[in-house]
Amino acid sequence: MMDAGVIGTGIMGRNHARVYSELKEVGDTYVFDLNKESAEEVAAWTGATVCSTMDELLRNVDLVSLAVPTRFHFDTAKQIIESGVHTLIEKPLCLTATEGEALIREIPDGITVGVGHIERFNPIVSEIQKIVSDPKYIAFHRHNPASGRITDASIVEDLMIHDIDILFNALYPDHDYTFNARGNGDIALVLGSFDHVAFYLSASRKSAKKIRSIYIEEAERTIEGDFMTQEIFVYRKPETYDQTNNLYRQDNIIEKVLVNKVEPLKTELQAFVRAARDRKPFLVTPEEAVLNLRICDEVKREMST
Repeated sequence: MMDAGVIGTGIMGRNHARVYSELKEVGDTYVFDLNKESAEEVAAWTGATVCSTMDELLRNVDLVSLAVPTRFHFDTAKQIIESGVHTLIEKPLCLTATEGEALIREIPDGITVGVGHIERFNPIVSEIQKIVSDPKYIAFHRHNPASGRITDASIVEDLMIHDIDILFNALYPDHDYTFNARGNGDIALVLGSFDHVAFYLSASRKSAKKIRSIYIEEAERTIEGDFMTQEIFVYRKPETYDQTNNLYRQDNIIEKVLVNKVEPLKTELQAFVRAARDRKPFLVTPEEAVLNLRICDEVKREMST
C-alpha cells in the first residue's frame, strides 16, 4: 500500500484526505496546513496524522495531493517533486502557462505528476467519448451562484477550464481551432470551431442555478449530458414534426444511456494511486494542463479586447 499526504486542508484538501482514508490501496494518510487548527480538524474527521511541517509530511509519504491556493502551486509542487514524491496538483496546474512549463522541466524520470481536472473522471465523459460520432455543434454550460471560495483565479481558470480540458484534450486533442471570447470577471463566453465542428462554452459565477451540462448535435441525433446527475440522453430525429392548429407536434425517440454513477474524486484518486504505484503517467498530464492554461490565456486576451 502507498502512504498518502495532503498539503492544504481547505475544501478540496479535506475531500482528498477523506477519500484517501477510504481507499484500500492507501495505508496511512498525513495532512499539513499552515493553519494547524484546520489540519487537526481534518485529521480528527478522517483519522489522518497531522504533520508540523511540509518536510515532515514528505518524509512519511509516497504520494501527495497538493491543494493549496493556485499562486503557491509552482513553489510548493517544485519542493514536493524535488523530494521524489509522486504529486497530484489540483487544477489549475500553476498560475500561468509559463510557470507550468517551468514546472514540467523540473519533473525527473520515475516521478508521476498529474493534475486534478476532476471532470475528466466524471463517467459521462468516457460514455460520450464512446457514443459521439460526427458532431456538428458542441456546447458546454457551467454556471455557479456567487462564491467566495476562489480568490486567485478568474472565471476562466475557475470554471471554464473544466470544459476546456474536456473539449481540447478528451474530445478533440491535437486539433487546430479558432474562437472569439467575450465576458468579464464573472461571466465568460467562447464561440469557435474545429474544422467543421462549431463549439460554444459559457461559464458564470452569477447564476441563481447551478448548471453543468454538455449538448451535442449530430446529423441524426442530439446528445445531452448532465455532469451533476451523471445522466446522458440521446434524442433521435423526430419521425413526426409539423404544426397543427398553430401548435408544434414533435415525436422524438429518446434513449437514456446507461451510466455507472461514481464519485469522480474517488475515481481520480484511485487512478493517481495506481499510476504512482506502477510509475506510469496519470490520465491528465502536466502537458495537457499547460495547454488548458494557454487556452485560458487566449480566452482572457480575447475578452479584454
